[in-house]
Parts: sequence; C-alpha cells; structure tokens
Amino acid sequence: MSLELHIDPEVTRRLPDSTYGIITCRVTNSATNEMLWEEILELTDAVRANYTLETVKEQPVIAATREAYKALGGDPNRYRPSADALLRRVVKGNDLYRISTLVDLINYISLKTGYSIGGFDMDQLRGAVRVGIGRKDEPYEGVGRGTLNIEGLQVLRDEAGAFGTPTSDHVRTSAQMQTRRFYMHIYGYSGLESLKNTIELSVYLLQKYGNAEDLQAWTVPSSVA
Repeated sequence: MSLELHIDPEVTRRLPDSTYGIITCRVTNSATNEMLWEEILELTDAVRANYTLETVKEQPVIAATREAYKALGGDPNRYRPSADALLRRVVKGNDLYRISTLVDLINYISLKTGYSIGGFDMDQLRGAVRVGIGRKDEPYEGVGRGTLNIEGLQVLRDEAGAFGTPTSDHVRTSAQMQTRRFYMHIYGYSGLESLKNTIELSVYLLQKYGNAEDLQAWTVPSSVA
C-alpha cells in the first residue's frame, strides 16, 4: 500500500520542528477485544493515580501539542487535542467509550503516550494527503462532534477536502467495522525519540489486536515541504 504525503509550506514555517508518524497496513477490525480492554482499564487506573486536571496539560507531548495549536492560530481550550480530552475524561472518573478494536486501540495509545492520533479508512481517501492549516468556513464534520470550526487547526486534506485534525477525525474517512486498509497518523510536535517509541508501540498493538499485515511505518518531518 502506498500513501503520498505532502506538507504545506506554511506548516513548515510555523511548525518547523514537527514530525508526523505514518503507519499503513491491512487490518481486521472487530466490535471489541477483551484483552485490549483489560489493558485499557489498567491504564485508566494508572492515569487517575498519576494525573489531576491541573497536571494533564503539563504532560510533555500534550503540552507540545497545545503549543502547536497556538502556533497555528488555534485555541487548545476550545477544541482540545484528542489525547488531552481523553486524559481529562479519565481523570474526571469517566471511562473511555468502547467503540471498536481499532478505535479503542488508538485511544489506548493516545492515553498512554499523550499523542493525538488519527485513524482512517484508506479506501475512503482520494489522492495524495496534504498536511495544512484549517481555513475559515471550511466544512468539517467530526466523529461524534458534529460541525467543527477548524480554522487555525492542523488539518489533513485529500482531493475531497479536510478529513483529519488532532481534535477529531472526519466522519467521511473514519475507521469502520468494514475497514481493511488502515492509515494511522500520529501528530508529532515533541521530538523524534518519543514519536518513534509510539510508532513501535502502535505497530505492536496493530499486529496483536488488529491482525495487521503489509505493515509500513515511517516518519515525515515538516522540512519535506
């Protein structure tokens, strides 16, 4: 499987040190996986033991993501990065939603690492993917969020329009039960080492719980623009 990714020059100018983790593979999704869910429950207990609402934003990866929002003109308190929102939800005492194995897996990785991660059905993409910045009045329907104002947010676009942000994936390309060709996009703003570790964890979990095959993983620095 091939995925062509480009970075808009304005992203390079405003976020020169950003690097994105890319994983593509063939997967088998399922409604749930009990072993994965046990890992999620253990992790939520650990999060509650180690964070408060005041310290979530100090988690290094989340802090770097929030600064990236500001650099692009977005407000990380209006539309929180997805990992930020997940940690806050858990710290408040709420459990994660149980959606599907692929989505639950991404939520687990975000909760564990602080990275906001998109998960997309590659068969719904149209042409090359471009990393850009959301425009005023650009249409966007977030999964479980309804219409979002993505002006000033990091955005992924294909020939059909915007389909991903660190806040929420778009309903058009979101992972479904029938998804077979899968694309994970890790929004990296906090250095290469932690990003590579997160890619390794993602690959391991995709193989363990998603029966991933034909798997490819790489990083794309903002400087490729």
